[in-house]
Amino acid sequence: MMDDTLVVHPAEEGGFWAEVASLDGCFVWGETVEEVLADAPAAIAAHVAALRAHGQPVPGPVGVMLATVRAPTAAVA
Repeated sequence: MMDDTLVVHPAEEGGFWAEVASLDGCFVWGETVEEVLADAPAAIAAHVAALRAHGQPVPGPVGVMLATVRAPTAAVA
């Protein structure tokens, strides 16, 4: 068992979606953030199983850095 980092985004159509930082192409969607978090372990397990079934390496956890930057007002459309 390993801990995975999720990056959660609001979905344009409503609800939320999350990407798993260490697993390129692994996503989960839900009506609420709580649903996304509850469904994420199954999505991760299915993604890892697919990687293993295809003989692909399973990446380990990655660190994520969050930062806030201020863009000049002229750059904002």
